[in-house]
Amino acid sequence: MKSKYQLIADEIRSKILSNEYTVGSVIPPELQLQKDYEVSRHTVRQAIALLVNEGYLRKEKGSGTYVDDAFQTDVRIGGKKTIGVITTYLSDYIFPAIIRGIEQELRKKGYSLLLASTNNDPVQEKECLERMLEQGVQGLIVEPTKSNQFNPNLALYLSFKERNIPIVMINAYYEEMDTPHICVNDTKAGLIATEYLIQNGHKELALITKIDDLQGKYRMKGFIKAHETYRMPMRSEMLFTYTTETKEVVAKSAVEAILKEEVKPTGIVCYNDEIANRMVKELGNKGYHVPNDFSIIGEDDSYLSLIGEVSLTTVTHPKELMGIDAAKWIIQAIETSEMKKNIYYDPQLVLRESVQKLH
Repeated sequence: MKSKYQLIADEIRSKILSNEYTVGSVIPPELQLQKDYEVSRHTVRQAIALLVNEGYLRKEKGSGTYVDDAFQTDVRIGGKKTIGVITTYLSDYIFPAIIRGIEQELRKKGYSLLLASTNNDPVQEKECLERMLEQGVQGLIVEPTKSNQFNPNLALYLSFKERNIPIVMINAYYEEMDTPHICVNDTKAGLIATEYLIQNGHKELALITKIDDLQGKYRMKGFIKAHETYRMPMRSEMLFTYTTETKEVVAKSAVEAILKEEVKPTGIVCYNDEIANRMVKELGNKGYHVPNDFSIIGEDDSYLSLIGEVSLTTVTHPKELMGIDAAKWIIQAIETSEMKKNIYYDPQLVLRESVQKLH
């Protein structure tokens, strides 16, 4: 457990990194910090001494304590060319392939990689961003955290821009910020998945999508657009949404709700292959089979689409290519100061065994 002076130092450091305390400015005097944090003068002085030692502050006798610019140098990484990479997760689903693509391209160009994950938690994202600033990375590749919600770390992202550290986002982006990004066309992904079910005779459809990430919002948009295009009625009670925190229970609750309906959907579009696999399993637990009783489509063409009870019809995601393109983008931005345009990948259907054609 951290001591009081370490917690105070953490907060002051965070304010420096987010530019609330700008380089060259004077931080509040010790007496004010005592009142703000309700601690002794000794505790305040310990916190300041720690930050002076780390290079964040400098004391000038008779003048005050200033934000130093030493922390902006690349001393901490020994002058190496280092790119920061922040993803929501590291070791599962599509992320290892994305990271492999990034690492492969960076190594070719003589860059090292500093890797971190947020577990889709804004608090952990804040810690990751601060660590990247502390380490003096030359560029940053980020998969946003809960990209469809207001993000409390926007000021930290602006700190990178103010220091001319380029950022490119992958899979999603924060709509509040004009940040370059590399994404799948998720609206089209949702559209072609839904359209395929409709073209195979499915007139009653359900959607299970994630609502705290931007991908889920756009995949729902594609689902709705397909219904509009084919002039097919859509039932709001067959739209099931979940968040990072409720992912573990959504398949079970969706199956229970679907089976209670007098007119059941015959086709189900899932946010990704992970949820599609869980739906197959939950339906199996109730004595139903895919695709004989229900047809299911996943998204992302992950390894999970091949290891379940039935191989999943799904939609492509260029995992390793996305990593390579993100690395190329950030290297060009660093070495030439040129910002390439956003990249959107055109998704394609991968046809397997989880959809049945209705007559």
